[in-house]
Amino acid sequence: MAVKILSVDDESDLELLLTQYFRRKIRKGEYEFSFAHNGLEALALLVKNKDYDIILSDINMPEMDGLTLLTKINEMRNPALKCIMVSAYGDMGNIRQAMNNGAFDFATKPIDLDDLSVTIEKAIEQIKYIREMQQEHTQLESIKGDLAVASEIQQAILPRIFPPFPENQHQLDIAASMNAAKDVGGDFYDFFRIDDDHIGFVIADVSGKGIPAAIFMAVSRTLIRATGIRGGKPSECLKYANQLLSNESVNCMFVTVFYGIYTISTGEITYCNGGHNPPYILKPDSSVEMLPMPKDFLVGAIEGLEYHDMQMKLEPGETLVMFTDGVNEAMNIDFKMFGDDRLEASLKKCAGMDCQQIIDTVRADVAAFVGEAEQSDDITLFALKRK
Repeated sequence: MAVKILSVDDESDLELLLTQYFRRKIRKGEYEFSFAHNGLEALALLVKNKDYDIILSDINMPEMDGLTLLTKINEMRNPALKCIMVSAYGDMGNIRQAMNNGAFDFATKPIDLDDLSVTIEKAIEQIKYIREMQQEHTQLESIKGDLAVASEIQQAILPRIFPPFPENQHQLDIAASMNAAKDVGGDFYDFFRIDDDHIGFVIADVSGKGIPAAIFMAVSRTLIRATGIRGGKPSECLKYANQLLSNESVNCMFVTVFYGIYTISTGEITYCNGGHNPPYILKPDSSVEMLPMPKDFLVGAIEGLEYHDMQMKLEPGETLVMFTDGVNEAMNIDFKMFGDDRLEASLKKCAGMDCQQIIDTVRADVAAFVGEAEQSDDITLFALKRK
């Protein structure tokens, strides 16, 4: 597109001079000139046509001088519009004021057109740079808006109504939270009714951060829920999910998964741990017990893996507390991790609390430890208590 230049000067011979000197660029469509004879005419053209790139303006003009015009142009707040001011060689006071008021450059009369051509080319380079930055800013704003929507969608697909099973609230308590390190995260939790006496529940952590992890998270969560709700063994669910995810995995992404089936009437849990942090059992006497370390591999990385079920039982008053590594690996400004010992100490304070209070307590302890350090990973907690 042609660079649009508005020349503002009360001397009519300048129009002929400019069109003659730049005739080749005008003929090639590189430059397009418009002309005004004072600041008022120029301002009217600027209001009518907002696509000018360069203003070449005399300072001393009738009706509205160049300095006043420059002030009006500044009010338009268009950083890509460049003003080159023109005045007599001895008029350095006005030229200095124009430069202080934001003019891009200046030229003195009689105008050296070769020098003016170089000045215009410099202005064009600045204009191109600013417009590229404006375009990138617009794209970033668009991405930011998309991320905000994606964050809302991601939070919406996670269960948020607690207690989730009011018909069983006298038998069990459930609470969970996910706090992403970025706009969107790779952690997720879920729970769903399989039948009247069985609840499926899962906590998982996708490798990586940001949008790729969020997409993989959504796929993993949907796949595990769709498979688990049929009521098969946890090991079968993870085996099936692993096969599908590993077949479609991009950039070697994977997910660690703890998936269990809770029997409401007995407190028994059949679970399978695919490379995830082992949960803790919080007992009424304030003691905590970590479940055995997982023997099965993470999900989605290698095809054809076998997974194995394990059993445990929650006694009345005991709580199964699950978490992702954003909790125990949370770092403070000295790059020290929260660690398992602090997590266990935090849990020991929670005896007798309901699930939401447990989660709130642990999150508060993590936040106090981390202090002003930036959150380095998604922080997800999930608690299930047998009443």
